[in-house]
Amino acid sequence: MLWGMVCALGAAVCFGAATVLQAMAARAAAAGAGAGGGRGGDAALLLRAVRQWRYLAGLGLDGLGFVFQIVALRSVPIYAVGAALASSLAVTAVVAARLLHVRLSRIEWAAVAVVCAGLAMLGLASGAEGEESGPAALPWAMLGAAVAMLGLVGGRLPERGRALALGLGAGCGFGVVEVAVRLIDSLSPGELLTDPALYALLLGGGAAFLLLTTALQRGSVTTATAGMVIGETIGPAVVGVVWLGDRTREGLAWLAVLGFVVAVAGALALARFGEAPETTPPSE
Repeated sequence: MLWGMVCALGAAVCFGAATVLQAMAARAAAAGAGAGGGRGGDAALLLRAVRQWRYLAGLGLDGLGFVFQIVALRSVPIYAVGAALASSLAVTAVVAARLLHVRLSRIEWAAVAVVCAGLAMLGLASGAEGEESGPAALPWAMLGAAVAMLGLVGGRLPERGRALALGLGAGCGFGVVEVAVRLIDSLSPGELLTDPALYALLLGGGAAFLLLTTALQRGSVTTATAGMVIGETIGPAVVGVVWLGDRTREGLAWLAVLGFVVAVAGALALARFGEAPETTPPSE
């Protein structure tokens, strides 16, 4: 139980720090391109960024964070892992303040403290992961949800509310990944390749990445990230409690609910750090 929570927090630290390192690499790549070098588009910028050690280090941290996430999901309730992953925004805010010289307001520093307090409450109240496998149709439902997220990638959305819809879709895709990890029972190649949960995990993760990338490119970072936080925490938490047997310590359900709400609310207050700022605010 303790090890699982440590892994969830480790994943949050990895994802949060990776965001800042990749932002630093992207800024350096854009600066190195000069006034006319940025006309090659996002692909050209990406090619320049991947040549920098910060970007590669960020990718490495993303990979390590995913490993931590899988370990956490196999040992603690989904609601605790989801809230911990949302707290990566707090990590990004703190690291950005140090490395990118981004100035955090008092409210944002308070939000970082709120996230930490919420996670502490969750850590105290969370029980062991549920041992139920849920209804037989649940893996197929997750696969269907992942396919629906892919449909959203290719669909047309009205300008109004597009960033929120894409962010919610990305969050739901990441939520599918969280649930699918719990639904995979065997790592035997024969059984794994016929398990719909595996394909839900792969399609959900891919769709989430594409939706979030599109949302950050074409809409408000704050709105998209807020939608993502809501999508990746609430739905999976409900699935874990209703169908997978996730519970709290005896008599501490109220503390778990309060911790979950507090942690997610703090993360939403830091939603602008869904993509680390690319410009340094002027000094006063």
